[in-house]
Amino acid sequence: MTIFDLMQSAQLTAYWEELVQDEAPYPCEELFPDDKKQGLSLKWIKGSRGLPVVLKTSAFDTFAVPRPRIGFDKLTAEMPYFKESTYIDEELRQELNLVLETGNQAYIDSVMNRVFDDEMNLLRGARASRERMRMMALTTGVVSMANNGQSFTYDYGILSDHKVETAVSWSDHAASDPIEDMRALKEKILDSTGVEVTRAMCDGATWRNIRNNEKIAKTVFVLSNGQASVNDGRLRQFILDEVGLDVMVNDKRYVDEKGQTVRFMPENTFVMFPDGALGRTWFGTTPAESDLMGGQVANVSITDTGVAVTTVQKADPVNVETIVSMICLPSFEAADQVGIIDTAKE
Repeated sequence: MTIFDLMQSAQLTAYWEELVQDEAPYPCEELFPDDKKQGLSLKWIKGSRGLPVVLKTSAFDTFAVPRPRIGFDKLTAEMPYFKESTYIDEELRQELNLVLETGNQAYIDSVMNRVFDDEMNLLRGARASRERMRMMALTTGVVSMANNGQSFTYDYGILSDHKVETAVSWSDHAASDPIEDMRALKEKILDSTGVEVTRAMCDGATWRNIRNNEKIAKTVFVLSNGQASVNDGRLRQFILDEVGLDVMVNDKRYVDEKGQTVRFMPENTFVMFPDGALGRTWFGTTPAESDLMGGQVANVSITDTGVAVTTVQKADPVNVETIVSMICLPSFEAADQVGIIDTAKE
């Protein structure tokens, strides 16, 4: 047995699929479930039902008045391509060969698990890239990336009047009125689409501003007959009772291409949306899957619906390269039913 026998794409994907079960899910994995199609082009229909329009009256024995189809837009985008690699160089390969020569399977497994953990960083990066795109779409209506000489921007067309600024910043705990701001945007979405938003998401700083709001604190105190102050549980229930929104706080972070730690959820942003899936996370067919899978040049396995893991043995210098690639972009069919509040009005 050699290191090349152990570093196969099938073993790497099996290790990942077991490992990821113990990792906390990202919020948008549920909101934009995975799906797959052939090729690079992504087409979907964005539309809102709108409020029901009553039928026109008609005389007997006359033709029906045709009603035009409205409220649907056919959108097309070319999905971006992501690819990075890591490798076992000659020096590390020599060290691993010494481990293999011991014949101690427990020791071999322990060392290989550490090597596999390094390889998993690529798959974690692919997973974080998908969540970043979904969160960009949900919180700004635009997916925009620029790195490695490539740039990509796609605007999902969230309705302009569903993006609002507060009259008073929520950081002004005495003068602001977050509940009224939420209620006003919820009513606006209902008026324009006929859809009731029931869920919301914000970052931790925005949540603390809501919790420290004086109007909310006084109301909670009065409703409890002077027995309760505002904590996270009471605040969630209060917003649910008053506005009908179940709020999730999202403070998850990732490291971007520049090595900087970034929040998935932008600060001072409160986004609200309806029940159910808001779109799909679409995967296309990578070159590795379409051209190399089943061949002799490389080992290719697919994980996470459409992420290709490729292992290649190279002769000079001697190494094993692991390549993780995906073609991916979310669709956002429910974009018209989403509302975004900028809570930091200057």
